[in-house]
Amino acid sequence: MPKIKHIVVFRLSAMGDVAMTVPVLRAFAAQYPDVKLTVVSRPFFKPFFDGIPNLDFFEIDLKERHKGFFGLIRLYKDLKKLGVDAVADLHNVLRSKIVRSLFAWSGKKTAFVDKGRAEKKALTRAENKIFKPVKSMFKRHKQVFKELGFELRLENPIFPKQANLTEEILNLTGEKDKKWIGIAPFAQYDSKVYPQDLMQQVIDKLAENQDYKIFLFGGGTKEIEILDQLAAGKENVITVAGKLKFEEELKLISNLDVMLSMDSGNSHIAAMLGIKVITLWGATHPYAGFLSFNQTMDTAIVSDREKYPLLPTSIYGNKKVEGYEDAMRSIPVDKVVSVVIDQLK
Repeated sequence: MPKIKHIVVFRLSAMGDVAMTVPVLRAFAAQYPDVKLTVVSRPFFKPFFDGIPNLDFFEIDLKERHKGFFGLIRLYKDLKKLGVDAVADLHNVLRSKIVRSLFAWSGKKTAFVDKGRAEKKALTRAENKIFKPVKSMFKRHKQVFKELGFELRLENPIFPKQANLTEEILNLTGEKDKKWIGIAPFAQYDSKVYPQDLMQQVIDKLAENQDYKIFLFGGGTKEIEILDQLAAGKENVITVAGKLKFEEELKLISNLDVMLSMDSGNSHIAAMLGIKVITLWGATHPYAGFLSFNQTMDTAIVSDREKYPLLPTSIYGNKKVEGYEDAMRSIPVDKVVSVVIDQLK
């Protein structure tokens, strides 16, 4: 097999999953500077990979050029023109399997992520639950590159420098003369969202300290309305949602001192930028392998398993279990506040 000089990397969606690939690819770029990476993903995620040396971003066009089976044939041909030697499939869904197979049939080396479905099922099932950590997604991604012949070290990671704040950002935030706290109180599923009345208490308690400035992240009309309610009457609490472009939000996040998030994409975005992250967990659990990069269990605050012994009931939070709707109410407000304050010291 000829020496691999160019690897195409598939990770099409979703936001948190794409963000989780960034520290791995950043490590790869540092440890193998002579090997080119081409990341295939949706255009929206391009800013995640800015500044990683020897990495190109290929925008997949799922609405037109690369739509459907014949679109995937075109995608394969488009990528083949780039002189690809190998494929690292960090997504392992039907689309990426088809393109990966075409490369394999043409003699290129391929490897794909093992999502560990059996272990995850054992962790989340109600009967005969095996409550122990499964391999993290970062280690699973690392294994893909190992199969291609590249050992990766993820210890002592390199993070990008704090981004320069643009005039648009500073008009919203003001100069940084306080500790900056980001709070992202939403997730895709309700079972992963800390109740609004409790989150209000967390924000109110933190906002009492005038040395803190708090930024609320989210998106969409409904979420912005809730964020504005959470921020109401507090000068040092600012709703970011709807006021900055996505690239500017990333720059703001890179200047935070800490991010408080649900088990959601925002936790992984902050972590990929080297920010301390505190996560709150409801129906899901960090043992499923989705603890944010370079974070510890000390800052992963989980719901009470003595009260709710079937937790975790789901990997993604999309499964409803009767009687577990209020699991996150078992996370005390004072504990959340104290962990945030500890991380600011």
